[in-house]
Amino acid sequence: MLIEFSVSNFRSFYQSVILSLLATPLREEESRLNTDNLFEVNSIKLLRSAAIYGANASGKSNLVRAIGFMRRFVLDSATEFQSGEKIPVERFRLNSEARQKPATFQVIFAMNNKRYRYGFEVDEEQVNSEWLYQTVHRESLLFIRERNEYDVSTPFRKEASVKLREMTRPNALFLSVMAQFNSPLAVSLLEWFRKSLRVVSGLKDEFYAPYTMEQLQKHESFCQFAHKMIQLADTGITALSVKSEPLDSMQIPAELRKFLQEIVEKTGKPAEELSLRTVETTHPVYAGEIFMGNETFDIQDESDGTQKFLYLLGPLFDVLNEGKVLVIDELDARLHPVLSREIVRLFNSPETNPKNAQLIFATHDAGLLSECLLRRDQVWFTQKNRFGASELYSLAEMKERKDASYLKNYLSGRYGGIPLVGGMRLYVEDILKHGTNTEAERS
Repeated sequence: MLIEFSVSNFRSFYQSVILSLLATPLREEESRLNTDNLFEVNSIKLLRSAAIYGANASGKSNLVRAIGFMRRFVLDSATEFQSGEKIPVERFRLNSEARQKPATFQVIFAMNNKRYRYGFEVDEEQVNSEWLYQTVHRESLLFIRERNEYDVSTPFRKEASVKLREMTRPNALFLSVMAQFNSPLAVSLLEWFRKSLRVVSGLKDEFYAPYTMEQLQKHESFCQFAHKMIQLADTGITALSVKSEPLDSMQIPAELRKFLQEIVEKTGKPAEELSLRTVETTHPVYAGEIFMGNETFDIQDESDGTQKFLYLLGPLFDVLNEGKVLVIDELDARLHPVLSREIVRLFNSPETNPKNAQLIFATHDAGLLSECLLRRDQVWFTQKNRFGASELYSLAEMKERKDASYLKNYLSGRYGGIPLVGGMRLYVEDILKHGTNTEAERS
């Protein structure tokens, strides 16, 4: 379970910002609403979902990217990076002092009835520091690393041996190296990052489409789930099937064919085994009102929204079924608001989310604020300050009347997190009247 994530000096975030899924004490009348949106772990109350609002370029996607970067670096730094290779971290570029400071990432999460706080500071050249704490009854240190110097707690010294410390490259995380050498705790922590934390883009469904198609082929329970969900979404689709087409029979550009063959060769498989999956959908055909049979379509013939919803079902089923954390950028992109809100309801309901999966999503769907789907502590905003740095804050931090309309107040700019476009119409009106010359040039 995710409790908190924080980041600083990464992309548009300069000062440290914290996204917390800890439930905030609210007014008594508010606390009685949406109680299903909470669950309890180790005597702490956590939120099932969190929505992030903000104008375009305000930092919503960068917060998702920060979570994704931390996950990838934890999983790959010990195996994918060569000695001396640059770390692909993107520090804040609009302050000259930022180049002298590392980017910082920290996550607090619960696993196996214990709480862990893990984080690191990195620049393009090296890991500047790294730390891991564990809480059972109180927080205790497991290790702290300052470049090549380590402070390791007594019960953890056997796993974090001197040899492993010496083998850890400057551009690799010590936790990742320990996992490579089968440290039990390090392996379990990396498995949390690998399996329990999923980060997807709501715009680039091609990245998780293969996973969904594989699940459709291999697992009957998911296949039944996907069939029913795609029907309930009112898409007109009555059935789904996945077919694998051999590369040799496909009409694809020669360069792409060569690239795919190179991938297969790296895996050690024969090139003739290469095939690509695609989804076929079934729609009923009528003559007037008489059912005449079915027509098969390629998934590419379906709307972009239908494709996204189908491909998103793979990660959704996995996360809800296993009690994981799903982070989605642009959840509502290409989806009707009714569908995106239904996804949020799936996570907020104990009946459809009995294993306490969590959803963190960036969205522009302000309508969610009017339907009492979210508590105030589930609503977050990103906004850039006058120095171009993104800030992150919660609606729970603001004083509001009992009968306040969160939707109205948000759209009116009371909470921030919206684009300030007041002069746009005047500008367009002016250039249509006078051409593209500015007022200064005309005067």
